Amino acid sequence: MNTHDAWQTTPLRSKVIFLLAVFFTFVGISVAGDVTDMGRQPVARFAVSAILSGLFAVGYALSGALLHGKFWKAAIPLFAAQFVCLSMVVRWLPDGPDLTQMTAGVEHLRGRLSFDGTAIIVTVCLGYAGLVYGSISAGRRYMQSQLEKAALESEMAAAREVQRVMVPQDLPAVVGYQVESVYRPAAEVGGDFFQILPLRSGRTLVVIGDVSGKGLRAAMIVSMIVGMLRAVSDFTEEPAEILAELNRRLYGQTQGAFATCLVVRLENAGRLTLANAGHLPPYLNGVEFPFAGSMPLGLVESSEYEQTELEIRMGDRVVLVTDGIAEARNQQRELLGFSRVESLLQEGATAKSMAEAAQKHGQEDDLTVIGIERRG
Repeated sequence: MNTHDAWQTTPLRSKVIFLLAVFFTFVGISVAGDVTDMGRQPVARFAVSAILSGLFAVGYALSGALLHGKFWKAAIPLFAAQFVCLSMVVRWLPDGPDLTQMTAGVEHLRGRLSFDGTAIIVTVCLGYAGLVYGSISAGRRYMQSQLEKAALESEMAAAREVQRVMVPQDLPAVVGYQVESVYRPAAEVGGDFFQILPLRSGRTLVVIGDVSGKGLRAAMIVSMIVGMLRAVSDFTEEPAEILAELNRRLYGQTQGAFATCLVVRLENAGRLTLANAGHLPPYLNGVEFPFAGSMPLGLVESSEYEQTELEIRMGDRVVLVTDGIAEARNQQRELLGFSRVESLLQEGATAKSMAEAAQKHGQEDDLTVIGIERRG
């Protein structure tokens, strides 16, 4: 945090006390100067000079706090103004007679020096107290910010650990298919998720989805969905029924968020059964596979989902993606776009190269790509 940011976040009370501390400290310096001058200045000139010194010191302090490295832009005009003002005060209120040569002025000198000594003690104490208060306040704010930072880092570490469990690192082998995946969150924790679950029947469930929003809240919803998915797939292996049950369980639990989800069941002999809940359709050999419109999970209490079967031949490739791929945006704010996604897939892009293309173009959202290729 730079000086300007620290000043902006400082409470008004602390700012006022700090500036008063600067004021009184420099007034004290002016009083000390009057002592060394044997109190020769007229009282009015002394008072005006001391106040001006304190005010200009406050100006220098403010210029440093607000302008940081460019404080000179304000300091130079302030210095010139201070020089002019003090010169005018000296001209209007010239020195009095030399009191050391005037017997009648000894008592006046004694009283003046006593006053100056007391004023020095008071102004320096006020200035020192203000600076100590400012230091303590700054220390408390620093400690509070460190505690908040540590708490946030702890929460984010927990969320990353949850997500590490929720997004598989090592994919299980699937007989008759080669499955590859790439997951690249845009932040420390993301809202994309995918699962590859072996089923009791020997078939395999491939699930990909995207929770609205980002950060810790999205990660927590992801953990809910994955936990529910594992439980639901124990009593039904039908993709449409899985989505309907996930929707029922999520409704009212996401605080306004929702999730898109695509479920694909892999079977022997190249048969795929698919159901979609508002997610992007899959690509078959680089061409978008048509799907009827459907509601995302968690928006309505009850929703039914369409189930579709697809036969793929040896060497055919099905690719599932999240919207972060097509919505990658470069510095000119141009999207990668669905047409470019199709072109890359038709040119033989792998899951890894597709994710890298989106990142190179300009990643703004989480990226997830799953490739499923029929093998013997």
